[in-house]
Amino acid sequence: MPTPPPSRPDCTQVQVTRVRGGALVPGVEADSVAEETPVALEFNGISHATMLATPADLEDFAVGFALSEGIIDGVSDVRGIDLLPQCDGIVVQLEISTACEVRLKSRRRAMAGRTGCGLCGVETLPEVLRPVAPVTNGSPVRIQAVLAAMREMRARQALHEITGATHAAGWAGADGTVALVREDVGRHNALDKLVGALARQAMHAGDGIVVVSSRASFEMVQKTAAAGVAVLASVSAPTALAIRLAQDANVSLLGFLRGDDATLYTHPSRITP
Repeated sequence: MPTPPPSRPDCTQVQVTRVRGGALVPGVEADSVAEETPVALEFNGISHATMLATPADLEDFAVGFALSEGIIDGVSDVRGIDLLPQCDGIVVQLEISTACEVRLKSRRRAMAGRTGCGLCGVETLPEVLRPVAPVTNGSPVRIQAVLAAMREMRARQALHEITGATHAAGWAGADGTVALVREDVGRHNALDKLVGALARQAMHAGDGIVVVSSRASFEMVQKTAAAGVAVLASVSAPTALAIRLAQDANVSLLGFLRGDDATLYTHPSRITP
């Protein structure tokens, strides 16, 4: 029997169903997926930002963030760092010099309107992990339709073809025919644009498939479920937190859609041969 991988905080083992050569492989097998955890940064007790991150090397992450954001001028401005697990996440508390604290307070109002991933303005962990109602629709979908939808979306990434710098999110009907594609430099933004387009055009989104050109993070599952779509397929890997949410939200989550291959992580019974 092979030796199991050592336990570590930044990944976890899940059971998956494989797709090979366009066909479902019988049985399940273990796979390693990256963890994704809400991480809140506090400076001298001031809640500054909450982001989803891999829960490893968080001291490095906090100091690097503080340096790159100009909150501190050097490591010597950090007096101490504490990690406090709470609210299904981790609060990283940094004690910084008084001069840096004064500067941070003066910048907070200016930061309120800056662009970003959409999480930097969230100041409490529960807001990041807000509950999503389970998707109540979602008819069976053929695996060939999902694979076809990914191929068509990739072929319709016009901005990416020009720039090589954008992600895409697409919506396809149950037959795999792509009806909408939206692009953006941020994967979250591309999916937000797609969800908005579906709503503005009053399309029955729940009857189809969402395909994305990125990894399937927690937020991507959250947005898909909020749109009432029961199938999310990504070209890259999901995180462990995304898998847990997809399971709870009744979303069939697929990753590593490349050619005729894919991996099913949740609700595989909805995906048919």
